Amino acid sequence: MAIARKDIGQLLVERGVLNPEDLKTALEVRKQTTQSLERILVDMGFVSEEDVLAARAQLLGVPYVKLSQVPIDPSAVRRFPEHMLKTHNVLPLKMTGNRLTVAMADPSDILAIDDMRMLGYEIEPVLAGEEEITETINKQLGIAVEEVVPATEVGGMSPLKAGAREDISQIADGALEELAQGRAPDADLEEVAETDSIKALAEEAPIIRIVNSLIIQAINDGASDIHVEPQRRNVRIRYRIDGVLHEVMTVPKYVHPPLISRIKIMAELDIAERRLPQDGRIPIRHKGRNYDLRVSVVPSMNGEKAVMRILDQQSVLIGLGKLGLFPDTQAELERLIIQPYGILLSTGPTGAGKTTTQYSILNKINSVEKNIITIEDPIEYQLPGITQVAVNRKAGLTFATALRSFVRQDPDIMMVGEIRDLETADLAVEASLTGHLVLSTLHTNDAPTAITRLNDIGVEPFLIAASLIGVLAQRLVRKICPKCKEPYNPPMEALERLGFEPDPDNPITFYRGRGCEECRHTGFKGRTGIFELMSIDAELAELIVKNASAMELREAARAKGMRTLQEDGLKKVLEGITTIDELIRVVQTVGQVVE
Repeated sequence: MAIARKDIGQLLVERGVLNPEDLKTALEVRKQTTQSLERILVDMGFVSEEDVLAARAQLLGVPYVKLSQVPIDPSAVRRFPEHMLKTHNVLPLKMTGNRLTVAMADPSDILAIDDMRMLGYEIEPVLAGEEEITETINKQLGIAVEEVVPATEVGGMSPLKAGAREDISQIADGALEELAQGRAPDADLEEVAETDSIKALAEEAPIIRIVNSLIIQAINDGASDIHVEPQRRNVRIRYRIDGVLHEVMTVPKYVHPPLISRIKIMAELDIAERRLPQDGRIPIRHKGRNYDLRVSVVPSMNGEKAVMRILDQQSVLIGLGKLGLFPDTQAELERLIIQPYGILLSTGPTGAGKTTTQYSILNKINSVEKNIITIEDPIEYQLPGITQVAVNRKAGLTFATALRSFVRQDPDIMMVGEIRDLETADLAVEASLTGHLVLSTLHTNDAPTAITRLNDIGVEPFLIAASLIGVLAQRLVRKICPKCKEPYNPPMEALERLGFEPDPDNPITFYRGRGCEECRHTGFKGRTGIFELMSIDAELAELIVKNASAMELREAARAKGMRTLQEDGLKKVLEGITTIDELIRVVQTVGQVVE
């Protein structure tokens, strides 16, 4: 792809569709912007989108197709789960024997091709336009319409049909038609954005209906986040469901200012401030459950982008038994959390479920006899019987300053949202060595590298060995939908990549979701964790003092029975809980190969 970006301009000149002087002008413009040369050439009207795609296809050595002019075999489309089509933005066109012709916006995307091959097909990529692929995928898949559910308690919005994306569009279409009636056909977008009527528009019924429908449909669909993203010509709305983003609708660009203003009003933010990031929250109640929407608004090149994270206040009380821990791992974790002192760390990237695990641990050990205090940034869930403190950097309240005060509050257990620096780490170590159980998190790939991370921060190895009692690394994987779960035999090369030695006479049976209305045709329903629990015993403590590498610590822990993230995930694949491609997706984000 780098070659295409480098040579595309010259190739367009050679093909006779671009004037050399226009290319020179476009190259000067590129020096002042982050946009690609292809995008600049198209936006300035020097070449068409088709000209660029045809030239890029020539550079990549693949055919270029216009999807509106080629037949698409629906049976070929159904061979891929929806999440794979949407994640990689690919569209199967036809099946010839075991060979699938697949339209891709980036035929050089090896990871996407590898993921498709994992399903057992030979892939023949062809190039098509990115937006055309997305639109065609939506048309091919279609969306099922389900039964009507009652009106919600948020904003008194009208009833909508659960799980159907068209319903959002129908509500939006009606609202937009009302909104457009009061707008001149030739009104300039910049003028609209600067008028004093934005707040009035944001409080009008059409905009209220759009925002309410987005929130409620997201809750009904089990989304964790709502993304409102301004593009050059429109505003894209996406939901994150089971960790993967799905586009649910687009609205005209002129709707963007009142839409963002409505969200700001609900979150009690400053609607006049458009140059700085803002954070707020929207407490709502729906179907008898309390939700907290954490709102983040940031300025971007095309306008302000808003992300609303949906926090279900009841979901954190699911308990350790429902996190996805295998019985032996859960038993070892429960042994660690009843220790009178020491540090227990949860590790993993953002979105790995660390907070849910920490709250589940606190809920498990919470009792009248224990004094539990937390310092969080921010407080995501409220737990009864626990003192929770929020970080306030403007007032000087940080993790470190809070920890100093906590020691004088006669605590038994302390939870620190994250160990980010040496001061916080030293205070956590000191607290653990003086008789307190300390729970905290680190951003590391796996359990052994947590030791390396603490060393990098500046904590002495002997202090780590004396205070640390365990590290729990985790990731989240999507679970196979039980309604459309089906067995299949993976190809030999897929098994070899996963570390198996396949026997042709005894094929291994794995499972995957075919896709149904229950799972929105993704093949997945819900998520579970994969875990790596490293308990620190005398032998591991000695290795830590000797500054052993993460690899040495990993091998020593495995010799004592620790399952790595990959091994825990493979066990869940073999038990039919998740799929190969889902495990590969999570493992690849770790930057490791499944062992």
